[in-house]
Amino acid sequence: MNAAPPSSTGLRLVDRGRDHLERPAILSGGTVHTYGDLLLASRAVATNLVEAMLLGQSPRPVENRSGSRSVPGPSRTGDLREARIAFLVPGSFEYAAVQWGIWRAGGIAVPLSLSAREPELAHVLRDAGVAYVLAPGELVGPLESLCDRMSIPLETVEAILTRNQAAEGSDAEGPDAVRLPVLSPHRRAMMLYTSGTTSKPKGVVSTHANIEAQITSLVEAWGWEATDQIPLFLPLHHIHGIVNVLSCALWSGAMVETFPGFELERILNRVAAGAFTVFMAVPTIYVKLIQAFESADPQDRHRWATGFSRMRLMISGSAALPAATHERWTELTGQRLLERYGMTEIGMGLSNPLRAERRPGAVGQPLPGVKLRLVDENGEVVAGEGEPGEIQLKGPGVFSEYWNLPEVTSESFQGGWFLTGDVAVLEDGYYRILGRLSVDIIKSGGYKLSALEIEDVLRRHPRIQECAVVGVEDELWGEAVAAAIKTEDGSPLSLEELKTWAGEQLSEYKLPKALVVVEDFPRNAMGKVLKPAVKDLFRPD
Repeated sequence: MNAAPPSSTGLRLVDRGRDHLERPAILSGGTVHTYGDLLLASRAVATNLVEAMLLGQSPRPVENRSGSRSVPGPSRTGDLREARIAFLVPGSFEYAAVQWGIWRAGGIAVPLSLSAREPELAHVLRDAGVAYVLAPGELVGPLESLCDRMSIPLETVEAILTRNQAAEGSDAEGPDAVRLPVLSPHRRAMMLYTSGTTSKPKGVVSTHANIEAQITSLVEAWGWEATDQIPLFLPLHHIHGIVNVLSCALWSGAMVETFPGFELERILNRVAAGAFTVFMAVPTIYVKLIQAFESADPQDRHRWATGFSRMRLMISGSAALPAATHERWTELTGQRLLERYGMTEIGMGLSNPLRAERRPGAVGQPLPGVKLRLVDENGEVVAGEGEPGEIQLKGPGVFSEYWNLPEVTSESFQGGWFLTGDVAVLEDGYYRILGRLSVDIIKSGGYKLSALEIEDVLRRHPRIQECAVVGVEDELWGEAVAAAIKTEDGSPLSLEELKTWAGEQLSEYKLPKALVVVEDFPRNAMGKVLKPAVKDLFRPD
């Protein structure tokens, strides 16, 4: 580690930026930022974080019950030593600068969801033992009271980006500059919170080596080049936006154009202008694009179709893509969407091929560096095609641990194989996802949601005695969140009333889209609610 050249950070993703100093890295808010700009800005974030925390602003160390060492406070050498730094930043140049800056300072990046409500944010800050929070000025207000109650320092991104940056004038470490660490790839790098089979989201911890393996696997498989240009409108507290789009592009010397969200008209205009070579989205977005095509006049349809047809690669993921959507998109644009499979814990695991058949409804074969097996309900490895089994994976991209949950981490692996909980079947050389082992996981609009988490909130409603949340098939969302409830006195409760109440505690994408009030629930002999039977309550007659 100490033998690395002075200019090296130890992080190949960051150091590769020096090969592209004058190339555009991010187009954000109408301004083009080069890789040199990104290196300068991320160094400013790193040095200012270190200085702020060296002044004694970080809280006391928080024990990591997984048994591995982690001390939030930095050492005198300017290393944050895996302090958890949370940031609430929209997709932008500033997001990338903050993310890289946290890494360069030796911290663990904890990106927060822009749609999260205060109880959700409080859980992440508390569970992760966050030492510092960053947000742009316009988003600081909603965080102030929360951070004040939790005694967590809160600073604006604008302040931490500009302080001391101008004085340095370059990315090199001068004699008076704060000395940043040269980092081992095995250091923890990022913590993403994902809903699981418990009522509270879990922190998924990845090392720098895990992230690099995820990136290099996709760069090889999808043929990333420095000449690529890609829009980024996906959530940036999610592996899809962080790794598949932003990190793969920056690794390759490509350019990312950021959008605050999926702005349909603006994005279609940029597509028509030939701005992009690669496009990644979730099935819900492709459904919305198809709807836009079908309602547009012939001139707009032609412009958009031409723009999409010229792209070298279009990808769909984070949820199953209906075959009908896949085929309709090909009819409209000439593009064969590439479907892939992944999750927060592994990055991407399987993908349809770049230069061979892309089969609708299938997720292809294991990506470079990924080992896969299917295991049946008896614990036996499935030997041939046509037999379903749970997907179990090995590879350098698989995450390190669930934060502070050593038992859950241990139970999630078997002989070094990660148990995904997804069931698949191999058909003529291509894997096809059949569903989840757990009925308590809902895949909606590209998010993997915990029914148990949503139920935990709904039960706090003063009129709800009992509830069951399930996912029901939906053309737009893949699966829609549906809630069956039993009220205290049997009185009705409307969907809008419930959404208004729950909207203060749950992100919008977690809110029920369908509601039924029942006198009682279908149960087994032990009194347990039968969720497959609850799903039937939402089927059309």
